Amino acid sequence: MTRMHIFMIRAALGVFFGIVAAHLFYPDASKFFVIGLCAILVALAYLTEYLHDRRK
Repeated sequence: MTRMHIFMIRAALGVFFGIVAAHLFYPDASKFFVIGLCAILVALAYLTEYLHDRRK
């Protein structure tokens, strides 16, 4: 898989789980909060990949 495919999968999953988590825990959250949460989830996916690859 190319890096772009991986990014698209992570972005789609980040958006999905960000929306679900925001509606579960913060039902009155603004759109900006949900967008920020989605961005944080995608960033955390890349951070964990970096930390995993660093140990090799």
